[in-house]
Amino acid sequence: MEHVIAWLDSVSGFIWGPYCLIPLLLATGLYLTVILRGLQFRKLGPALHQALIVRTEPGARGDISHFAALMTAMAATVGTGNIVGVATAIALGGPGALFWMWVTGLVGMATKYSEALLSVKYRVTNERGEQAGGPMYYLSEGIRWKPLGRALGWLFALFTAGAAFGIGNMVQSNSVADAIGAAFGVPAWLTGLVIALGVAAVTLGGIRAIGGFTSLFVPAMIAIYMGACGIVLILNFTAIPAAFSLVFTDAFTGTSAAGGFLGATIAQAMRYGVARGIFSNESGLGSAGMAAAAAKTSEPVRQALVSMTQTFLDTLVVCTFTGIAIISSGVWNSGVNGAALTQLAFAESLGPLGPSVVAVCLAMFAFSTIIGWSHYGARGIEYILGVRAIVPYRVLFVVAAFLGSLYTLDFVWLFSDVMNGLMALPNLVGLLLLSGVAAAETRSYFERESRMP
Repeated sequence: MEHVIAWLDSVSGFIWGPYCLIPLLLATGLYLTVILRGLQFRKLGPALHQALIVRTEPGARGDISHFAALMTAMAATVGTGNIVGVATAIALGGPGALFWMWVTGLVGMATKYSEALLSVKYRVTNERGEQAGGPMYYLSEGIRWKPLGRALGWLFALFTAGAAFGIGNMVQSNSVADAIGAAFGVPAWLTGLVIALGVAAVTLGGIRAIGGFTSLFVPAMIAIYMGACGIVLILNFTAIPAAFSLVFTDAFTGTSAAGGFLGATIAQAMRYGVARGIFSNESGLGSAGMAAAAAKTSEPVRQALVSMTQTFLDTLVVCTFTGIAIISSGVWNSGVNGAALTQLAFAESLGPLGPSVVAVCLAMFAFSTIIGWSHYGARGIEYILGVRAIVPYRVLFVVAAFLGSLYTLDFVWLFSDVMNGLMALPNLVGLLLLSGVAAAETRSYFERESRMP
């Protein structure tokens, strides 16, 4: 097993290193930004209005509302990356890493938009009467050379079904068990049992049950966390201007050694900021397209605009609250890393209550990730084996949520990293090959909209 872990570690390091996936994800986002003429900047206001105000589209084909589709996708992305990932980026790359997280989020909005547009455009109605879509469908149906498209679609579905058990399930339940155990002394098996029962109650009802749950749980979860961050920021409000200044200056100058911090170069700030930004918002992985395809809409562009706001809210809003809370608290250079750094920032402002607040928020974020990824994994296995495989897959998913809380997961973490990276590769090929379709659909929609009285 040690040899397998070492091999997976090497593969993961290459895939997520500076010479493979990270530059490809950034380049794809930049290219899509150009051909869509900066749509994420021009249409952010209408997109947020469509996402948060216009909840339904009467008479449109689909299973859940625009908002429920957005919340299902956000359930999967607003997770440990927003607490642990941001802290790790700052701890290893300095405050400037937050700037590069913002850059990743801004270009990632164009990627997320394109994924959602293509997912809705090429979605199909399955044997249950549900709308099934995502990269596996736009790869197989959209790419003109069908052997290539079908092969890429099948590979994406396979990697998704595998990744869902790891990064979308077992590592999340393990994180919850550790956080709750450390904060409140609850046994891991009991936490795991509660998680498994909760996952079963939500996911076995299918996408409509998942959408209904996430529409309530995710906004409440984000509001609680941002409220707690807001209190930390209010208590440190005099340090906020200096914190933002530090983010911008260190992004281009690097960070000098201070306190327990060893110092970081511009390259380190960029590397960790980009890597953790991608981990947080998942733009380019193709996962959110599977939630977008379930939306009740007659226009792919409408849901694409809604889905685009997911990356904005995740990275430009939630991650910013975490990052500025850490920097303004003055603990970013303490030498502490990961969730412990965020807990230290909260403890500096909220006292002994701070670490417990972070533990509860981390538990909610991780649980929501399990719910969102249960849908992605089920769509992947459905594409490969058909709808009859969905219920057995979800049952195994529930069992895995319990087991994940009990065992250390070095192998599962590495396996998940590799599967996530392998998900992104065929998806990015599809986005580049079908970028003309996304641009044409976008132009057509806004031309028609401009002619409406």
